[in-house]
This record gives sequence, structure tokens and C-alpha cells, in this order.
Amino acid sequence: MPDKLCTTHTSTDGIAVLTIPGNRAASPGDLLGALQRQIAALSGKDEVKGLLLADSGSGFCRCHIEKSMSTHDAAALSGLGQQVMFRLEKSGMPCIAVIEGECTGLGLEVALACDFIVASRSASFGFPGIAAGLIPFCGGSQRLARLVGKSKAKELVYSGDLINAEEAHRIRLLNRLYDQGHALTQTEKLLTHICTRSPHAIRIGGEVVNTGYDIDMQAACMLERDAFALCFSSFDQREGMQAFLDKRAPQFKGE
Repeated sequence: MPDKLCTTHTSTDGIAVLTIPGNRAASPGDLLGALQRQIAALSGKDEVKGLLLADSGSGFCRCHIEKSMSTHDAAALSGLGQQVMFRLEKSGMPCIAVIEGECTGLGLEVALACDFIVASRSASFGFPGIAAGLIPFCGGSQRLARLVGKSKAKELVYSGDLINAEEAHRIRLLNRLYDQGHALTQTEKLLTHICTRSPHAIRIGGEVVNTGYDIDMQAACMLERDAFALCFSSFDQREGMQAFLDKRAPQFKGE
């Protein structure tokens, strides 16, 4: 039943598109469970090189939180949500959220756990839960603050107001903005290009950025130093350098 909330197809270039429209009748637990299973299945496939999380144009990860939830159940739901977001964030493959319509609540939390977000001009973003006495619960408040700054994150969480794609792009919530109807095709091209690079270096680079962001500069630079040195023990580095010398396209293995 929960898996009906997500659909996946993979292109010949190894780009998996996971569509998560959800619906107002879906519970967040069901939606998170479906997402967790899809991420686990895709992470175990060698042919999948990159992941796009997309909406259906009518909403992204839409769901309904029960009003009568106990504090124990709420804590359990938050724990599950944060676990799934960390699993997505550490999937080891480049992951981009592509938003065409409304991206609010849980949907925005999922988008924030991706490497970055792109959208069409018809998209909107926000955390409207404050109107029901709620705040983000999957780590969204923390990821949002790290992306757009503490004061802007507070404004969005406190007000519950939705912002349009132009404003989201202005405050750097979005990396790229496309005309309506073009976001998915253009992002597939972008991710296909990214996936021609070394999977090993992408994986290490992502870990360095994520980990280094939350520690002091000196420690983060030491982390980068060690990760850079580690690149020289990989097949991908040797293949990349040799391909450059041979003036040919590299054949990376992610090793």
C-alpha cells in the first residue's frame, strides 16, 4: 500500500526519477516508509548513478498529520523522519529535488535533504504547520537555517507563509530556476552531466561539504586535506588523469 505513494523510473543514462506526489489523505508515516524503501532499493542498484526527486506538478510529498497524535507517537514520527532524511542525504549518489508545484511541510523537508533544489517559476515553498501549532519535524528547521540563514529560516517557520519560486531563488533556497514545464527535463540534463564525473570523488566531495559545514574552519580544511589525499588511492583518479593525458573521455568505476 505505501509504495503506491511513490513511482520510479530509470533512464538509459542511469538517472532514476522518483516521483512523490503524495495526497492529503496519506499519513506522513506511510509516505516516509515508502520513501525509505525506494531510497534503499535505488542505492543498491549499480546502474543508478543519480537521483531526481520530482513532484507531479500538483504537490510534492503531500500528506496529512493526525490531530490526535500523542507526544510519544510524535517523537517516533520525528525520529523516523530524521532517519529517512539522513539516509537520503548520505545515499552516496548525487540527488536533486525538482519542484514544479507546491512544496510545503514534509515536502520541503525532503527537498532540503537533497544535494540541492531546482524549480519551475510556478513552484511555491513554506512550512505552514505553524497555523496548526506545529513546526518541522524531520530536520527541516536546521537544514533551512544552514541554507538561507537563521533569521530568514525563523521568518518562514514563524509565519507559515508560502514564498514563490522567485523569492526562494533570491534567498538561495533554490540553485536554479526554470520556466514552467522545463524544470524536470533541464535538471535531467544537468544530472546526466554531473554523472559523467567520478562517482568516487562526488561521494567524497559530498561527505566533505556536509561534514565540514558543521565544524570549525581549521578542522574542516584538515578533513578536506585527508579526503583529497584519499582520492589518489582510487581507480577513478588514475583513470581521470590518464584520460586527460590521452585526450579521451574517462571510464570511471566509482572506485
